[in-house]
Amino acid sequence: MKVVVVVEPNKPAYIKEIDSGLKSMQSIVGGLLEPIYFLNERGVVMVGNEEAKLIGLPGNRRFLEGIVAGTFFICGDNGEDFCSLSDEQCNEYAELFKVPHDITQEEVEQDLAITILGI
Repeated sequence: MKVVVVVEPNKPAYIKEIDSGLKSMQSIVGGLLEPIYFLNERGVVMVGNEEAKLIGLPGNRRFLEGIVAGTFFICGDNGEDFCSLSDEQCNEYAELFKVPHDITQEEVEQDLAITILGI
């Protein structure tokens, strides 16, 4: 079991204890897992759905780096595996993400960018 902060579109963030298995984490984000390193704290990672924007999931939160679509959770990252946040971190991130952002589907689509590099 691990303790994480879950952030759903149009809802305040909340603290949740989840099973450590892959299926449990995938069920939260609704698909394939993608680590998102938009937070500036070492050892903490956001985990979202890798295909969120491609499959039209709603916008969730804005960051300087772009919009995150779909549900994501925040957990610890010990370099080898995802792990629990401390109680202090849980409270900090639940407070940080308590106010939902109003994001249109058009904004999400505009934020979807694919870069193709030629050699």
